[in-house]
Amino acid sequence: MNMADLVQQTADTLLRGGTLLYPTDTIWGIGCDARRADAVEKLYALKERDRTKSMLVLCSPAQVEGNPWLSAEAERPTTYILPAEIWQPLLGGLVAGNLAADDGSLGIRVPRHDFCQSVIHRLGAPLVSTSANLSGRPSPTTYNDIEDELKRRVDLCVPPLPALLSAETRGSRILRVLPDGTTAVLRP
Repeated sequence: MNMADLVQQTADTLLRGGTLLYPTDTIWGIGCDARRADAVEKLYALKERDRTKSMLVLCSPAQVEGNPWLSAEAERPTTYILPAEIWQPLLGGLVAGNLAADDGSLGIRVPRHDFCQSVIHRLGAPLVSTSANLSGRPSPTTYNDIEDELKRRVDLCVPPLPALLSAETRGSRILRVLPDGTTAVLRP
């Protein structure tokens, strides 16, 4: 299967409310269309994750244009936890209500990853991303590290093609942006 067909198959799965196991610019993730509350609920269930632990979204540069924190140009992949007053004007209609944390904040990253960017572009919406592990288990750094049970639970497993894989094997750096614009490092 060529890359264009794989991107189309992935977007079609997401548009139908399906879930996805896929490579990101950091570790392997599972995700769905960020607009679909039903798909977000499926992710929580298949991951066996407490709903008080929010997930993040991957966005295209165009979706967050003008935001001073969000950029694909960071020295390493960085997720920003933004308060509602910052992220909602950017993505309000593109994010299901059950994706934000209890305090209204949302984690957002602009990945430097061609496959992720192509899927986001084809989907026309942010892509939910959370580590591809059952809750409480170690995050996988390779496709072979992902539990078979999780692979069976998602609707589509993107194959671990060499062209899709990132050299990064750790999760993203996480910074919380406070309403006054200052930042706090949550994960270096």
